[in-house]
Amino acid sequence: MKSSAETLINQPENDITIVNMSQEGYQSPAMQSPADNTSLNANEAQRPSPGKTPIQILHEYGTKTGNLPVYMMEKAEGEAHQPSFVFSVKVGDVSCTGQGPSKKAAKHLAAEAALSILHIDAGTVTVPVKSERAESNGDAAETNNHPNSVGILQELALQRGWRLPEYSVLLEAGPPHRREFTVTCRMESLSEKAVGNSKKAAKKAAAEKMVVKLQSLSGCSEITWTPKPSVRFENLRNSSSEKISLLRRNPLSIPNTDYIQMMLELSKEQGFEVTYFNIDELTVNGQYQCLAELSTSPVTVCHGTGISCSNAHNDAAHSALQYIKIMASIK
Repeated sequence: MKSSAETLINQPENDITIVNMSQEGYQSPAMQSPADNTSLNANEAQRPSPGKTPIQILHEYGTKTGNLPVYMMEKAEGEAHQPSFVFSVKVGDVSCTGQGPSKKAAKHLAAEAALSILHIDAGTVTVPVKSERAESNGDAAETNNHPNSVGILQELALQRGWRLPEYSVLLEAGPPHRREFTVTCRMESLSEKAVGNSKKAAKKAAAEKMVVKLQSLSGCSEITWTPKPSVRFENLRNSSSEKISLLRRNPLSIPNTDYIQMMLELSKEQGFEVTYFNIDELTVNGQYQCLAELSTSPVTVCHGTGISCSNAHNDAAHSALQYIKIMASIK
């Protein structure tokens, strides 16, 4: 059980802040000439079976010659929506590199270059061009024609230059033989959560709910929704609007204050959204728990507790307001 902070499943970028204040060029692949004895002669040249990738063909060659290929990532660069990876491969005395938009694509191109030096016909193979983030998730798309919801969100983010979707484990509960996982899916300023009997199942269900939400906000099956511009803390520091000015001046220690309403008014003024997530498990003291998520950039998450759900929400809003007050007052 992770109560006061979430465990990130996929967090490729440092764009989430968790706060707890509640109780206190692929140039034709670069090649080096192999030693003469590493090349296959005409009788030894392998003719690949249809459908085999350069990596598979090179592995077969390495198995037969006793020189298994060794791949190393040399470089990873580029933006989130347009990553670039460079991989080298060494098989015997042959060393080559390949550059592509994913690790797998770069490996394929490096293997293809090595096959060219070794005079092995790689045939006509398709180099995958899935994004590295989608590849790391392991389930970005089931097929090209029928992508799953995780894949839909992944491609949507890449195409539109959005932040890649984030999946976080909000809660693990139940006995070992019947574990239940609650996973949150975040897409820009939107959040959805779902439960499953495995992290993967919960993640997929959360992604499906997010796709439905995006379609609903778009008013049709084609997703046309666009996120509001991110609110950065620099914007809050430079703002002289009424609510943020009151927050800077006034103390946050007045009893019986409706901090939820105060946070709502501030978020509307500054243009960010606040989402509350209830945590099913009680604290060791028997209190309710929740998380308040602010769609700032970076995203901010604050923890709250209380004798009821509404008290926990109010406590989380109080923590978030304290954090914003500090960040908006820094010179």
